[in-house]
Formats: sequence, structure tokens, C-alpha cells
Amino acid sequence: MSATADHAEERTNPAARLGFQPEQVVQEIGYDDDVDQELRESIEEVIGSDLVDEDYDDVADAVVLWFRDDDGDLTDVLVDATTYIEEGGSILLLTPKTGRDGYVEPSDISEAATTAGLSASKSVSVGKDWSGSRLVTPKAARSGKK
Repeated sequence: MSATADHAEERTNPAARLGFQPEQVVQEIGYDDDVDQELRESIEEVIGSDLVDEDYDDVADAVVLWFRDDDGDLTDVLVDATTYIEEGGSILLLTPKTGRDGYVEPSDISEAATTAGLSASKSVSVGKDWSGSRLVTPKAARSGKK
């Protein structure tokens, strides 16, 4: 029964679908008044606590990164974000959808992720205004983890 319930939750809760787990520490970077509050709340519901902000001074299990085209250099932001996560952790890069202010070209995301030493595992729609790219450290780097 629990497997069925878990699968149902993955379909209905975007945070579960994105791979967030209970008790994870998730750091949020790039928060502004345009973010998707429903997604934020669903992540907090799954992890069982509030998202930690950019001033959090410990290592997180995952990072939620809201990024708009005018937020600076995406590669630099991604490199900085990798310093905040555990080895093998992931970054959920959220960018405005096509036609929205701040839209980022998928080729720019791919190039920045590769340059930052990350690989995109999947892209998902996470709301009416935002698209997400789940970025992870390469498998070769993770395989050395004990």
C-alpha cells in the first residue's frame, strides 16, 4: 500500500516528483517576489521544514535556484551553488518559461551546467511561469563517495 501511496504523491506533489525527500536540508537561492509559492510550499511539505536561505552556513542536501536572464552569469551562480551542497546533491535550477520576463535559453543552461561540472538529468514544468532543470554532479564524481 505504501508504494501505491508514494506513487500517487509523486504524481500530485511536484516536490516529490522532483525527488525531494523528508528531512532534507534544502537551500533556496535567488528568491524574489516572482517565485512560485506553491512549489516552495510543496517542497517544505515534503522535507518537513522551511527552506534555508542564502545565509545558511552549513552544507545542504539540495539547492533550489531561481534564476532569471538578468541575474548575472549563470555559470558563476551554478559554481557557487555547488559549494552549498553535499557531494552527490542536486540543484533544481528554476528559470522563467518561454515568453516570460527573464527567460533563459536551454542551450545557455546546458552550457553553464557543463562548465560548472554538472549534468542535467531532466527538465520539468514546475508551474505556470517556471521550468526546472535538475542538475547533478557527474556520476563518476559520485561513485567515489564512501
